[in-house]
Amino acid sequence: MADADHIRLAEALVFASGVPVSDRALTQALPDGADVAAVMAALCAQYAGRGVSLVEAGGGWQFRTAEDLAPRLKRVVKVPRRLPRAAMETLAIVAYHQPVTRAEVEEIRGAALSQATLDALLDANMIIPRGRKETPGRPTLWATTPEFLSHFGLPDLRDLPRREDLLVEPPARGEEEAEGT
Repeated sequence: MADADHIRLAEALVFASGVPVSDRALTQALPDGADVAAVMAALCAQYAGRGVSLVEAGGGWQFRTAEDLAPRLKRVVKVPRRLPRAAMETLAIVAYHQPVTRAEVEEIRGAALSQATLDALLDANMIIPRGRKETPGRPTLWATTPEFLSHFGLPDLRDLPRREDLLVEPPARGEEEAEGT
């Protein structure tokens, strides 16, 4: 059982933080010997069924609007501008192939990658440079950020859908003809 003071402290820390709070940060903030997992489980239970919920995303913990209320809030709260299709394609490639160079992104996409697309992803804090590739010209390697994880509600990159699950298979030849009749 988690101590009530530990739960309150963790709640205040997550509430006050503008970014997801890692287990490491919680361990440092809580008194020695506090069971972070138990504290966060108790805090999650306290927020179950409320207007906000405590979720693990972006490598840490943060409060988010309850999923069932989000559609209603879209009418009230200004929704951030969506990224253009080219930026979303680029972001998906970076997420699944990181660290990746601009040339590799272009090869996978089959189209040139404009500086405006890279700038949009950088401005949205979705990608960051992760060093340079040890090849001639030493191109920049790109990777996703914790903001990317947080934006898509992912605790970790391992929680991305498998690429195989995203591929849509075209209907079999017989199914296509049956649909047309």
